[in-house]
Amino acid sequence: MPVEVHGHRGARGLRPENTLPGFAHAVALGVDAIELDVGLTADNEVVLNHDQTLSPHNLKDTKPAHPGDPAYPYVGKRIRDLTLPQLRTINAGAGGIPTLTETCALLAPTHITLSVELKTDPTWPPHEIDLLLGTTVEILTSAGLTNRTRLLAFDWRVLTQARDNHPTFGRVALAERKTLTPNTTWLAGQSPADPVSAAAEIGATAFSPEHVLTTPPLVEAAHARALPVIVWTVNTPEEMTRFIDYDVDAIVTDYPDRLIQLQTATPR
Repeated sequence: MPVEVHGHRGARGLRPENTLPGFAHAVALGVDAIELDVGLTADNEVVLNHDQTLSPHNLKDTKPAHPGDPAYPYVGKRIRDLTLPQLRTINAGAGGIPTLTETCALLAPTHITLSVELKTDPTWPPHEIDLLLGTTVEILTSAGLTNRTRLLAFDWRVLTQARDNHPTFGRVALAERKTLTPNTTWLAGQSPADPVSAAAEIGATAFSPEHVLTTPPLVEAAHARALPVIVWTVNTPEEMTRFIDYDVDAIVTDYPDRLIQLQTATPR
């Protein structure tokens, strides 16, 4: 069976990330899933952006939301400290920053799975996590996407709350080197010594490691715990082939066209 093709932030290497045109392009390419990132605004709207702060690397200010707005310019500020009208003025490279509601309207008519990463970190208080998670789940449920959505998080408290309060959603435990250090605060109290077992203990339904962490023994260990492995972020055909040979279940890539072409040319 071919590995699933997950478009990273849409098709980040081909179109501006976390934008509606980027998602439309990924759909047209034929991806199986789209990975996207969500955060919460000051007025409790769920919007798409990779970082908790607005980055000048992919975002530009255009004008204040209203004349004399003391918060302007907005780039460099936290999403949680800005309102949706303020964020609407930001140029994201292909239109503005979309809301999750707009994204659901675009993707609901397709077959695409949504991999929704909730952008929290260990400094967030539990009530803030609950607010972002609950609001996100409400939007996805209203769009009829419950069965086509996985909730992703590096901060595994998101996953334990999802397990307890929203168990119908898939829960993907993200892991990278910085979250697996000794005395880590990212894993909801679990030990980083055996991240696969830790992910299983908190009720994850899939394990998604950084590519440098992904080895054949790790894949075997995850499969032994009935956890699919979703490796990220893999962009060259050579690396894609290597991870396919490792028997991973899905590959997250900035260039989904390359992975689709590779699997079309050399089907498993």
